[in-house]
Amino acid sequence: MTQFSTRNISMMMDLYEMTMANGYFADHSSQPRVIFDIFYRKNPDQGGFAIFAGLEQILEYLENIHFTDEDIKYFASLELFSQDFLDYLKDFHFTGDVYAFPEGTVVYPNEPCVTVVAPIIDAQLVETALLALVNHQSLIATKTSRIVRAAEGRAVSDFGARRAHNMDAAVYGARAAYIAGAVGTATVLAGQKFGIPVSGTMAHSWVMFYSDEYEAFKNYALVYPDSTVLLVDTYDVIHSGIPAAIRVAKEVLEPMGKRLKGIRIDSGDLAYLSKRVRSMLDNAGLEDCQIVVSNSLDEYTITSILNQGGRIDAFGVGERLITAKSDPVFGAVYKIAAVETDGRFEPRIKVSETVEKITNPGFKRVYRVYGEEGYAVADLLTGADEEVDMSKPYRYVDPEKPWKNRFFENCTVKELQQLIVKNGKRTQPKRSLKEIREYVQAQLAAEIWQEEQRFENPHKHYLDMSPDYYDMKMSLLHNLRD
Repeated sequence: MTQFSTRNISMMMDLYEMTMANGYFADHSSQPRVIFDIFYRKNPDQGGFAIFAGLEQILEYLENIHFTDEDIKYFASLELFSQDFLDYLKDFHFTGDVYAFPEGTVVYPNEPCVTVVAPIIDAQLVETALLALVNHQSLIATKTSRIVRAAEGRAVSDFGARRAHNMDAAVYGARAAYIAGAVGTATVLAGQKFGIPVSGTMAHSWVMFYSDEYEAFKNYALVYPDSTVLLVDTYDVIHSGIPAAIRVAKEVLEPMGKRLKGIRIDSGDLAYLSKRVRSMLDNAGLEDCQIVVSNSLDEYTITSILNQGGRIDAFGVGERLITAKSDPVFGAVYKIAAVETDGRFEPRIKVSETVEKITNPGFKRVYRVYGEEGYAVADLLTGADEEVDMSKPYRYVDPEKPWKNRFFENCTVKELQQLIVKNGKRTQPKRSLKEIREYVQAQLAAEIWQEEQRFENPHKHYLDMSPDYYDMKMSLLHNLRD
């Protein structure tokens, strides 16, 4: 099932994309090809990196974009566009090429995770949809990765659907969370749509419906004897909830040959309560009963709870995961990098009084550079026609300290961008979420320095340039200045 099974999202665009496309159509008998890059400028939460997500939905969108008669009628009602242009849109489909990092790649600011090479109208009309897809899922994947790392091997589940900004945010947020390491989701539609494991037990309303807590727990255990997880904080965790849960374990489940799988705490001092609860369960012979907690968790509260000795086996994380509450903007942008003239791409650069907003021009390649230990030491930008030879010391330019003469020695490289769309058609088979998830985990385990994974003051990953690429960029800047 794709997002196009029940609806067409081709009209997901800003109006200026249409006004520019109409202008390009009027100005050019043939459409020149251009290059646009998608990149972002800073890591969320001042972290060391981000997780690139949303690529599969980009591919679905590009393969299916089209305009219906109803769409054309709406455009005509705006009285902005020529009839010839509207007629052109009736048969429109995306015909360009797309290069992208594999979904799940650990990414850094100012490097193009997606590059669109297409006729100018094709490239312009897809801008907003591509950015929306990259910005949302990359944001949620990055936040989830932080939360999963804070949990230090304990399970993290997405509990956030009811606090998401809308239904799509809940469903695709669950997808991004799973890619980044969450073990599952409470969102049933995400489970159905993407094959993500789903989990869920009871709400406080179940406990409150019955006359007392024991009766509520007993009835639940009778219905679900193989997967009984009891919510114990409706009234009083220590004096009511846990005693009732233990009683159900002994009087209802054990006579059936079953064990109490777990209890969940959704309020209160989770560090203190989990330690008290663990002791009570162990003393009752329920050492295998897991303690699950929820309630406005994020990487900082989880770290604090565990530092205080919290005895917790799994975390259900809701609003702060699904909305990336602490830094809810990813900030990816879509900028033109080159225009084809007489068969070759001429680089374009955006200049700003804000240095961070000066773009990296031209058709380029992105390499990840690995040291002898196998960890990534930097990323490298080169021109598209350059070859990188690491069999000998390779001179590079640090754009922040260009006066220094620096070399990569005893290193290897991997090109990050891959051709994923050719002439509007996908060139690679669909990857499963499990494959993408394992790719994220493998990078964090064996390629990304632990110092980059710190939440506070992480080590900076450098984006370096080949000498030729750096000289080209500086030449453009100097020519504009003159």
